[in-house]
Formats: sequence, structure tokens, C-alpha cells
Amino acid sequence: MKPPENHQSQHLEECRHLLSSLSESIPAVRSFLGRWAAVSATLGRLRPAVDEIAGLPANELSDDLLCFLSQTLALTLSISNQCRNPDPPAGRLQTQSELAAAAASLDHLAADADFLLRSGALLDPLSPPSSSSRRETLRAEAQSVIIRLQIGTVASRISALDSLMSILNGDDKNVIIAAAQGLVPALVRLLDFASLSHPEVREKAVAVIARVSSLESCRHLLASEAAFLVSHLSRVLIEPDGVGSTKEKACFALQALTIQKDIAMTVGTNGTISILLETCRSGTPPAQAAAAGVLKNLAAVLELREKLIEENAVPVFVRVLQSGTIQARENSIFCLSNLTTGEDNQTIKLAILQQGVLDCIRDYWDSPAHDNRDLRPAISLLRNLSSSSVFSEIILSSGFLPRIIRALDSSSAGTRIESIRAVSDLTLFCTNKEGVEYAMPKIVRMLEAKGAEEKEAAVKALASMMTFSVCRRLMRKDEKGILNLILLLNSSVEKKHIVTVLLAVAQSRRCRKLMVTSGARGLLPWLESMEVEGAKKLSELLAKGKLLGVFPRN
Repeated sequence: MKPPENHQSQHLEECRHLLSSLSESIPAVRSFLGRWAAVSATLGRLRPAVDEIAGLPANELSDDLLCFLSQTLALTLSISNQCRNPDPPAGRLQTQSELAAAAASLDHLAADADFLLRSGALLDPLSPPSSSSRRETLRAEAQSVIIRLQIGTVASRISALDSLMSILNGDDKNVIIAAAQGLVPALVRLLDFASLSHPEVREKAVAVIARVSSLESCRHLLASEAAFLVSHLSRVLIEPDGVGSTKEKACFALQALTIQKDIAMTVGTNGTISILLETCRSGTPPAQAAAAGVLKNLAAVLELREKLIEENAVPVFVRVLQSGTIQARENSIFCLSNLTTGEDNQTIKLAILQQGVLDCIRDYWDSPAHDNRDLRPAISLLRNLSSSSVFSEIILSSGFLPRIIRALDSSSAGTRIESIRAVSDLTLFCTNKEGVEYAMPKIVRMLEAKGAEEKEAAVKALASMMTFSVCRRLMRKDEKGILNLILLLNSSVEKKHIVTVLLAVAQSRRCRKLMVTSGARGLLPWLESMEVEGAKKLSELLAKGKLLGVFPRN
């Protein structure tokens, strides 16, 4: 809202009069001459700014600035009168302190005036006419609040942050609109302002950053300021007396930022890993979960895994998995899964098993209170641990295969795919059927899945399961499954696994007939030319069936 013209004019006249009076008073001072020289230089910045504001339309922002400036100039003029005496009446220490505070205030006001004039906020009315759309009204309101974040006193900036949060806590569209007005750079500047002695400003600013990070469409704006944000957010975690909810929000923002590998590398190499692990050990439950979420992203970066191991992260993750919230436990499983990715880390896998992680996973999996749990990271961790026959036998003997098979019915495609792959990996080490046959109809059904990745995983699992006679028998009985396999020969799915399954059932006369009538024989020369493993043998089997008179002569 614009202030009345005569109201701003009054403040303008007061500021001009005080600027003139103070400039005339400074040459007469006899105490703290160096400090007064700096004040004189600041006045030199303020005069043209006040003149420029005078030539612009009345505006609430400029009126607030001029009002505070007139008060500060009046106080500084009073101090200058005391300093005409070599020994100020109030005493040198008190007068010096008052002068330092007044000089700092004038310097901030000069910077605020420069910012207001550069931003164009005094040219563009911040309150749209009543006929404007809701979006335009919100845009103007957000722009006004964002400017207020960067000027004025600590109290006024805190008030602006409160107003901003009331806007952002509504519809997600409000966040997008505010972010488009330059919110993120303004928050970075605000954190610079608050970094030393304004914890309340920092806490509220971090809360706003966390809100922005909750929207994927706004995260690129945070990433563009990552170098500064990571430093400020890490500092929040370091402070031993920091507020728990602020640490949680700082971790939440870092989790969104560290999805990008380069930012994760920055966080992982600046000493923040030990701070995050300490938050997992002793932070509040929400902060613990959020810190584990950041570490999950760091553990996904190959170059940082050794650092996490050096920091003795595994016992921390297992402890969180034992007693944390559902989100903390899920994130900890992700951390362990990422740490065990690859074939070259048998030592860390053994250490994780020795920490009793299988019991923790079983409790996480079976707890009735965790209906919304994500089983995908747990299945992924079991897959990674099953890279050797010894570890696989431990997992199988712990009863995880039936659980994984039940997870094949999950409504989540990601969980189904991970379950298929786990069945495929574990069947390599099964010494008997151990319930594998119960997975067969579920996996065969997935040959009709919409996603190519799920089909690929299903075919590979079926190829592994063909080592069991019971699975071959079930496959031979499933004509629809065989037809789907033949159809997949024309897809992007890896052909050698399809051929492996078809070979496993080709000893059946009925299955050979089904393959030929479905057109498989016509595709085999093409597969042979591609040197697909088993294609030549399958072709010979189908040809043999014809010679034996399985198929009618033309």
C-alpha cells in the first residue's frame, strides 16, 4: 500500500534537514575523528539516494526507510553535539559505543537505499489494483516480502519471514510464484546477514529453504546457489545449541541438494559427514531421519563410500535401523544398500552382517505398524549382500526368500522389479526349490508388464529358475507365458535369457509345436546371426521336431 504523499514528503524534509545539519556538525567534533570521517562518507552515499527517492512516487518501502533514517540521523546528530567536547559528558566508552551503533545503522540504511533503487521496487508498484488476478496479487505480495527480507532491522526481517511462511505454507503454487521473484538469492543474502549474531533469522530462513526444497520444480534454483547454501546449512548442523527442528530442516534441504553428485561431493568433502553421523546418533527423531536421508545420497557416490566407512558409519546406520522412526529406518537401509553396491566390498558386507542387520531388516519388514514402509531398499540391500554363496545361504536360511516372493505382488513397480532381481540372484545359490516355485506364476505374469525394465527383470529371473525341474514343469504348462516370451524376441529385452527359458522347455513336444506355430522358428536365423547364446541349439531342436513328424506336412 502506498503511503500518503504528504506523509512521505514530511519524512523527506526531515531527512534532508538532518543530513544538512549533521554534515555541518561533523567538522566541529573533537572526539573519535576517525569514526566521524566514516560517518561523513556514509552521508555522502545517503544524500544522492534520498534525492533520487524524492523524485519517485510515494511508496511504503521508501517511506519506512525514510522514517527510520530520520530517527537514526537525529540520534547521530545528538551524538555529534556531545563529541564537540574532547571528553563527552556521557563518558568516552559509552559515547564510542553509541557512535559505533549509529554509524553501523547509517551504513545499513545506505545499503538498503541502494538496494531499493537498484531493484526497481520503487518504480514498480508492489500492490496491484483490485482488478488484478489472484496470481498477480500473490506475485506482488511475494515481491514485497522478498524485498523486506533484505532491508531494515532484524525485527522487520523476522516479520517479513513470518509473512513469507504464511504465503508458502499454502498452495505449492505459491512457492513456485515466490521462487520466480528471486526468493532463493534473497534467502542466501539473508543467511549472510544472519550468520553471526541473528539465530532467529537463520532458523526461519532455513525453514523457508526447506519448504522450497520440498518442490522438485524449485530445486534447480537451490542448486544454483548451492555453494553458499551448503556452507550455511552445514553451519546450522555444527552448532551444539541449535534448535532440533532447524537441524531437521537444514538436513531436509541438504537432502534435496545432494541428489546432484557435484553437490554431494561438496558436502562429503567439507567435514559434514561426521556432523550428519552425530545427528543420527543424538539428534531428535525427525532430525535423525533427515540426516540419514542426506547420508543416503552421499553413500550413492562411489568416491564418498570410503569416507563413510572411515567415519565408522555402518554401526550408526544399524543403530538407527534398530530404533529410529520408519523414515529414519528406511533411509538407513538405503545408506547400507548404497554402501554395499558392487562386487569389491565383501569386507563391508561381512561387517554389516556381523552387526545383526538381517534381524533389523526382518523387524522392519514384519512390523504391523509399518504399513507404509518402502520394501525396495531392504530388498536391494539383501540383493547386494547375496553376492557370495556364503552370504546368500545366510539370507536364505533367515527366511527372506518367501518374503521377497510375497513382495512380487506389490503395487510399486520399483519394489516388484527389485523383488524379481532378488529372486533371480538368490536362486543361483538355492540348493533345492525352497519355495521358488511359488514365484513362478507371479514372474510369468510380469512378462506382460507395461515397463520394459520389469519385463527384462522377469525374463532374467525365469532363466535363473530353469535350473529347477519344478520351475521347468510349471513353465511348460503355461502356454500364455511361452507365447509372451516369443513376442519379447522382437523387443529390446535381452535375447539370451529368453532363449534360455525356451530351451529349458523345448524338450516338450507340445512346447516345440507351440513355438513353431507362434513364429519362433522364423526368428531364430536372425538370432543366430546375432550370435545369441543358445539360438543355434534351439533352432536345431525345433527342426528335429519337424523331421520327427511333430508338425503336419504341407
